[in-house]
Amino acid sequence: MTSPARLPLRRDTHNKVIAGVCAGIARRYGISRSGLRLAFVLSCVLPGPQFIAYLVLWIVIPKDTRY
Repeated sequence: MTSPARLPLRRDTHNKVIAGVCAGIARRYGISRSGLRLAFVLSCVLPGPQFIAYLVLWIVIPKDTRY
């Protein structure tokens, strides 16, 4: 794991799969994008509001306009 980049939390529009939420969170905290995506998909098997949380983050986290 690398040290966090200390970038502001933004949806990553360059490395996105659906909306860039996982890629943006992974970039902000310096963790693997694919690992975070896998953890999210696996957590969707468990009961809870994971999908709703993703939709809320999609709305709340602004787009990264660097690209």
